[in-house]
Amino acid sequence: MALDYAVIAAYVLGMIGMGWWGMRRATSKSEYLVAGRRLGFTMYSGTMSAVVLGGASTIGGVGLGYKYGISGAWMVFAIGLGILLLSALFARRIVRLKVYTVSQMLDLRYGGNSSTISGLVMAAYTLMLTVTSTIAYSTIFNVLFGLPKSIGVIIGGSIVVLYSVLGGMWSITLTDIVQFVVKTVGILFLLLPISLATAGGFDGIQQRLNDPAMFDVGNIGASTIITYLLIYVFGLLIGQDIWQRVFTAKSPKVATWGGITSGLYCLVYAVAGAVIGLAGKALYPDIANKDEAFATIVENLLPTGVRGLVLAAALAAMMSTSSGALIACATVASNDIWRRKAKKNDNAASDVHNNRMFTLVIGVVAIAIAVALNDVVAALTVAYNILVGGLLVAIIGGLVWKRGTRLGAMASMAVGSLTAIGFMVFVDVYANEAIYYSLGASFVTYVVVSLATPATDAAVLANWDRRVAGDGSAEEELVNA
Repeated sequence: MALDYAVIAAYVLGMIGMGWWGMRRATSKSEYLVAGRRLGFTMYSGTMSAVVLGGASTIGGVGLGYKYGISGAWMVFAIGLGILLLSALFARRIVRLKVYTVSQMLDLRYGGNSSTISGLVMAAYTLMLTVTSTIAYSTIFNVLFGLPKSIGVIIGGSIVVLYSVLGGMWSITLTDIVQFVVKTVGILFLLLPISLATAGGFDGIQQRLNDPAMFDVGNIGASTIITYLLIYVFGLLIGQDIWQRVFTAKSPKVATWGGITSGLYCLVYAVAGAVIGLAGKALYPDIANKDEAFATIVENLLPTGVRGLVLAAALAAMMSTSSGALIACATVASNDIWRRKAKKNDNAASDVHNNRMFTLVIGVVAIAIAVALNDVVAALTVAYNILVGGLLVAIIGGLVWKRGTRLGAMASMAVGSLTAIGFMVFVDVYANEAIYYSLGASFVTYVVVSLATPATDAAVLANWDRRVAGDGSAEEELVNA
């Protein structure tokens, strides 16, 4: 496997080199957190695709295809739909706001300080997203070197933390473009056709499996499909890691069409993962754990060198999501939680240093949690349930309903989050009811409390309309109250 090792080593060194190069460009808060808000169409669509298609979408998507066949595409398909809806409906307004976090958007829309609750919920979500992506590194390092989980997590996590700390969003953007190319080649142009051809095409798979359910798009179950759509479509609409990528677009047009292109790419990636898993089921029907299907297919099916590139593609998918979630968590912690309690400092170098330190500390914490945690799916479920159940109604309500108030938003965030947590604790962490009831409770609370409290001050709404229209929204006018 010497050639495989060489490919992986070259990839890792390239990531670190990108981080070092990005450090030279990250000279201000805007450059460090949102790449100066100047990404064009190609870089924007590539980096958006990279951040949303992580280890869960690659290894998890293949695993779902192995277990459920074509129907296993639904999880990643929902992610693609989320990006399409965000880009088509809200991206233009989000770019014009010129903020750094979702919580700052809430403050602009509702007035006052709403970020205590929303910042904590968003920080918890982005931290768990970082952790789940970090855990996934162990799969690749186990296949390559036979390393135990903890060592693989520490190695992979340290690489991501290093380049993220060095150059912030610039480093992450540059590495994401490389990662996007690597996983496109590795997954779509190598693993997909090779696995499908080896299994004899769809006719060969049908003969080997003799199971029509594996070609049924609803095989995974209606309730699971609905849950995927609720969690991932809505989660992609409001996640800080996704919004922070939208903030990097140089124009509303780039955010819209670059995002739509990324969403379409995700739909293709969803089908590809399911087909790879389906072919793997036909070739290796006795894999006990579906999450091991990807590694088994790669290890047994591909020749040396090609195997290294495909494993690098999987590693790329994990690192892109992990780094995006890490910078998002650091941004929320620095700007929404810590900055409001600390003395303001307008020095650009100090701003970059502080955000860099937050990225480092949170990265170390994420690695420590990833070493101790075993259930990736449970962690991801917790993160998305709290995010969607707690914040969706307040955020989307603020974008589409002028009568929504600050008290209504805060009450809906508290009730939705607590309802989701309650169901996960007292019923089951995987219970679909958690997302259904938390969304329902959050929506009712938002409407009732908003109608029962005075409407948002006209001056606040006028300022909001001005910012959404892109008038006078320079970053210097941001109020970090």
